[in-house]
Amino acid sequence: MVTKRKVVKKMERKYMDRLVGKYCKIVMKEPGEDRASVVSGILEDIDYDSGFVIIDSNQGLGCLNIKSIVAIKPGSKRRQMMKKIKEDNNAFVGIGTLIVFISMILVAAVAASVLIKTGETLQQRANKVGLQTTREVSSGLVITDVTGYTNAAKTYITHLALTVRPRAGSQDVDLRNTILYIQYERLTVLSHSNQTGYIASEVSSEGVFHTLNVTLNATTYGTIAVHDADGSITRNYGMNTGDTAIILVNLSAAFNTYGLPPRDSVSGSFLPEIGAAGTFDASAPSVFTNRIVEMA
Repeated sequence: MVTKRKVVKKMERKYMDRLVGKYCKIVMKEPGEDRASVVSGILEDIDYDSGFVIIDSNQGLGCLNIKSIVAIKPGSKRRQMMKKIKEDNNAFVGIGTLIVFISMILVAAVAASVLIKTGETLQQRANKVGLQTTREVSSGLVITDVTGYTNAAKTYITHLALTVRPRAGSQDVDLRNTILYIQYERLTVLSHSNQTGYIASEVSSEGVFHTLNVTLNATTYGTIAVHDADGSITRNYGMNTGDTAIILVNLSAAFNTYGLPPRDSVSGSFLPEIGAAGTFDASAPSVFTNRIVEMA
């Protein structure tokens, strides 16, 4: 005769066999303990002879004592999968955030490098521009005196003598790259000549207008060193602080005329390669009493 207990055990075994391969929640309580524990996972197999249940949980594959099992309840595998997906998504979001953070650091590093390099370049340019500006502002020439020389009849001023010197604090001035502009009826341009005879180390005993051994033409001017302590003017055509020179111009040849008549005026500028030009605006007196004429 089959007892009620055997029927119950048979029903329990049949119920548990149905759960094999399914996701389950197993409630366990060890003898002598007050609180029960829950293990979730896939029920892989049941060994009734040994009294163990094999379950694949998040902690891995393990064995549970059947006698410790209080209850077995089929669980929602979808819920567990969704939990795992959520954890994976959180991990993915964390990795993505880390990648974005690292990318931002790299971009910031590159941007900082570009800014530093740009800053250095701009600083170098600023220093260079500042130096050039200082040279332009402080350098240059000054025309301190304008003297004329007339023809024998004392009717026209045929030659001009311009006394020039560098400005205070000026850089050296290269006369080979200095241009003389003269305005009278029209504008004409004269430059330095490297030919022999166009430069003299001092004024001759015959006077300024008889110092050079050449006849000045329409495109070149002559130079006489008045004060040249280091010999830079005659040696390499350079004027430095303390130097003074006289620039001679053939006014008749420059404008292809008789020269500058009384009461007329002539203007011009002596432009160096770097710095400010020395300018002049001179008027002839109403009467030429001497061949040497001081022009106002």
